Amino acid sequence: MTIQMPTVLLDGSVLAILENRDMYGYLLTKEIQKYINVSESTMYPVLRRLQKSGELVTYDEAFEGRMRRYYQITPLGQTRLNEIKQDWQTFSVGINDILGGMS
Repeated sequence: MTIQMPTVLLDGSVLAILENRDMYGYLLTKEIQKYINVSESTMYPVLRRLQKSGELVTYDEAFEGRMRRYYQITPLGQTRLNEIKQDWQTFSVGINDILGGMS
């Protein structure tokens, strides 16, 4: 795919997946990769930024003798996700109308 993913859509993708359940970074990356092409080196800065903005919080859990850092959506993150979903609905309809009319 040659279209670059805008930051807001990557944020929305992360928040949407975490809306359903908490995940650790590697698992979250693998889940997102089922839908879009994104690398781990892209994901961790996104997670840090969302945490810094208060849209995600983290907690650690032991797993096989080591700690895993889990990410959880906050109420602020849920609010932002709802805004992104609403904006995406409007945007995608417009783009589909434009691109659909170009055939």
